[in-house]
Amino acid sequence: MSRKGNCWDNAVAKSFFRSIKVESLCHERFEEVRIAEQKIFEYIAWYNLVRVHNFYEGISPNKFENVKLHCA
Repeated sequence: MSRKGNCWDNAVAKSFFRSIKVESLCHERFEEVRIAEQKIFEYIAWYNLVRVHNFYEGISPNKFENVKLHCA
């Protein structure tokens, strides 16, 4: 954690929430909370397992972690 007044800790969360809003929930209207929760959990699974991230050299975080574990 950074010191008080340093925004670096919040940047990751803000980036993720922007991604989920733009890529998944932008044009959705949900009749029930349960359906919204399901859609969010599906997005998180996709985000971690499938979505390509530039930070991870163009692969998903899951694949990056697997490669990192096998190389160690």
